[in-house]
Order: sequence, then structure tokens, then C-alpha cells
Amino acid sequence: MTNSKSVVILGAGAWGTALAQLVSINGHQVRIWSRGSGLELAPAILDADIIVSAISMKGVREVIMQLEGIKLSDTAIFVTATKGLDPQTTCTPSQILQAAFPSHPVVVLSGPNLSKEIELGLPAATVVASYSATAAESVQLVFSSPRFRVYTNLDPLGVELGGTLKNVIAIAAGACDGLQLGTNAKAALVTRGLTEMVRVGVSWGAKTETFYGLSGLGDLLATCNSSLSRNYQIGYQLACGKTLSDILTHLQGTAEGINTCSVLMARAKAQNIEVPITEQVYRVLHNESTPRQALEELMLRHIKPEYYN
Repeated sequence: MTNSKSVVILGAGAWGTALAQLVSINGHQVRIWSRGSGLELAPAILDADIIVSAISMKGVREVIMQLEGIKLSDTAIFVTATKGLDPQTTCTPSQILQAAFPSHPVVVLSGPNLSKEIELGLPAATVVASYSATAAESVQLVFSSPRFRVYTNLDPLGVELGGTLKNVIAIAAGACDGLQLGTNAKAALVTRGLTEMVRVGVSWGAKTETFYGLSGLGDLLATCNSSLSRNYQIGYQLACGKTLSDILTHLQGTAEGINTCSVLMARAKAQNIEVPITEQVYRVLHNESTPRQALEELMLRHIKPEYYN
């Protein structure tokens, strides 16, 4: 390949492996590094053109601290594919990365991308977003293929929050299905969940229209309707009477929606943002309410117009 790039994937989980597969098929050089490998990070990212972070939220700060002590290529582009919020600062992964590496462009990759389906070669689309159009376009070229359509976007915060906030709604959607409440209830829940995501995102500085794209509505639909989603599984199994600790014991991978829900609740209270669905998910996760009681609370809220300022 004449324009082959050197790409390093940080994270050897299902998502990191799927991303590595996409890049490799396009003829680029790919290296995978994980925190549990015991290998040093510096040799792995030597002369890397693109550094992709696909690690869980809890490992983001630790890896960034390691990266700060390593000499990077001057033209290296960071890509974050982590969907979560930092519990200490409530910042997104891209905000943490950009603060640590102000001279390097940071790109957010997010969309309706269930890793299992990507691995099977099923068609999918995603969004790469950055304040640098050039960086977003470079990443777009590396990942685009006939089975993986990649769009660019100049609202990285909105793209990142879409992928992050929908995980909380997915827990609620799983509970809705676990309780066998039907299609009407599920449709209402997901639609009002999107309204809640927009309300939070806009108050944090994101653009409204971003949430109606692939990284918002698209990811929301995928995650709220698939048993492949870990967050959906959390809600579903809670509604079936299992305890959270038991579910997590048998869950493969990380359900980022649990941490996101707690961080979002803290920030929403501090900023006086109304998040009724998130609040009920939080109460269920902390054993303050059952899924059925949470539904009743949502249904009995004060009636009001669909849209209001």
C-alpha cells in the first residue's frame, strides 16, 4: 500500500481487536498493546502515525500518564474510541487527551458499532470527529472500507457524548425488555432518552444536530436493541431479578454505563440539569429502587409539553 500508516491500538479487548482488524484489512501496519500484556508502551508506539485508545475508562488516565513520558512522532494523531466519563473530573477521554497533548490533534471515533458484528464482517458506519478537519479526514481514510463507512464531523464533544450517554439509556432499555413491557413503552423510553441526551449535551457545549446522527441516535438504537450490548444486558438481567454484583461477575468486558450514570448524576445535580431516566437508572443500580418501581416513577411524573425550554 503506497500510503500505508503505522497504527497502534491501545487495548486488546473486543473493541480494540475489531478496530485493529479493520485497519489491517486496509493494508496499514497495526500493532496492539494492552495494559495486561506486560510489554512496555514506548516500543509499541515508536514512530506511530495514529495512536488509537480503545481501553476502558478506568484505564485512560493511567495510560495517558505513561504516554506523557514517551517521545511521540510530531505528526502523531490520537484517536479515542472509549465511551465514558472520568469520575474525578467528569471530563471525556478526548478532553483528557487534548489537555495532555495540546500540540497533537485528537479524533473521536464513535457510532453504532457492536464489536461482535464488526468482527463478523457485517456492514456498519461510524463517525470520526475532531476540531481539526484534516486529522478527521486522515483517520477516515485509514478506517473506511466497503464494509465500514466512515463519516467526518467537527463536533467531537457531541460525538463523544452521544456514544457515552446512550449507555445509560441502554440499561433502561434492557430493563424495559426484561420486564416485557412491550414495543410502545420501549419506543417512548428510547425517544425520551434521546431528548435527555440532547439536553445534557447542549448544556455541556455540544451541537443539537450531532445527537440525531450516527453517534447519537444511531448508537442509541443499536445499543438499546441488542443483547450484544453489555449495558443492555445489565438492565435486562436486573429486571429478571439478578443482583448487579452477580451480573458483573459473569459479564465479559466493561459496561461503561454504570460509571457514566454515577458521573452524569453528580454533574447534572451540580448544573441543575433534568435527567429523569438517568436518575431512575442510578437508583436501580444502587439498589434504591426496583426496575418496575423506576418505571412507575417515570410514568407518574408531572405532565407537560413534549418540547419546552
